[in-house]
Amino acid sequence: MTDQRTSPETAAETAAELWTDIDALWAWLDENRALGDQEGLLFLLKLSEEVGEVAQAVIGATGQNPRKGRTHTWDDVQSELCDVVITALVALRTLTPDTREVFTRHLARVKERSLGGS
Repeated sequence: MTDQRTSPETAAETAAELWTDIDALWAWLDENRALGDQEGLLFLLKLSEEVGEVAQAVIGATGQNPRKGRTHTWDDVQSELCDVVITALVALRTLTPDTREVFTRHLARVKERSLGGS
């Protein structure tokens, strides 16, 4: 694994773009709802679908299905994991417009619990 650290300025710009992109994806989905208000909550099911695709890619990358052999690469796994992250953030945005703040607070709690604030 490579060290992917960036300057604080670049990290802040990337973070700002992330939340702008998540809001844009949420708005696009909101504008194109087929089921009205219920669809926002049903979108949470999309997260399970994406996690299943990660599992399928790992099975394919490791060749665990002898009938199919190796059907995926580790790049495919990375791509599917990115889909999970994006889907989770859009799902969170579906529940609250304060997505960035909710996520940041939760990440701080996990960091404190796991790393002791280091």
